[in-house]
Amino acid sequence: PAFRRFQRGYYRGYLPALAADWLQGPYLYKLYQHYRFLEGQIAILYVCGFASSVVFGLVSSSLVDRLGRKKSCVLFSLTYSICCLAKLSRDYLVLAAGRVLGGLSTALLFSAFEAWYVHEHVERHDFPSEWIAVTFSRAAFWNNVIAVGAGGAADFVAEWLGLGPVAPFMVSIPLLVLSGIFAIKNWDENYGKKRAFSKTCGDGLKCLLTDRRVLLLGTIQALFESVVYIFIFLWTPVLDPHGAPLGIVFAAFMAASMLGSSLYRLAVSRSYRLQPL
Repeated sequence: PAFRRFQRGYYRGYLPALAADWLQGPYLYKLYQHYRFLEGQIAILYVCGFASSVVFGLVSSSLVDRLGRKKSCVLFSLTYSICCLAKLSRDYLVLAAGRVLGGLSTALLFSAFEAWYVHEHVERHDFPSEWIAVTFSRAAFWNNVIAVGAGGAADFVAEWLGLGPVAPFMVSIPLLVLSGIFAIKNWDENYGKKRAFSKTCGDGLKCLLTDRRVLLLGTIQALFESVVYIFIFLWTPVLDPHGAPLGIVFAAFMAASMLGSSLYRLAVSRSYRLQPL
């Protein structure tokens, strides 16, 4: 029972943050197009976001450990809310700055919350480490469900209510505020080991260059992610001229992703015993 309570407390702070993130997916390109920017200008805005995520991803673990995991989760809520508010502006530089903040927020989302949970699970509550996988597995399931629902919700506020492509970004803000407030009120602070950034990067680079498996895995992951990013940029301008409901299409993409994850888990289960290469 104590573990279940702790687990629910984590989900109440983490799942609204995921929902806010997914709500912004379907109408990002449409919003920039609505502001009359050219395809090349939109591409630069996308690159700003991707590059920011890469840069801040390198320092996010060190930043989170030094600042504190709880404070980093609250910082995520603040920076992502500002990123969403920036979407109200038609100024290109403001939108670019918003994309940079979005990259920082993404790096925090995928580092601070999980780091906070692992420390609390092991160090403060002394639960068995094997149970960590249970929490993250359920979080992944609900992440997929939320992603599907976010596509439908974005379509509802943007198209059905006629509020336009900026509406899903405004709907994200209350969810981000809810996540931040819950963390402030209910989570304890914890910190990681303080290591020099140069040492962290040096150890990572050494591992990359000395272990051929790590290098191959990183290369495959980079190639896969590049294809995904190209797809993320192109799917809206390809489908929008045909009147496709962008939110519903996004929900369909996420449902297909959830189906693929379910089929993978089934394939490697004891019933089928298939093994990845």
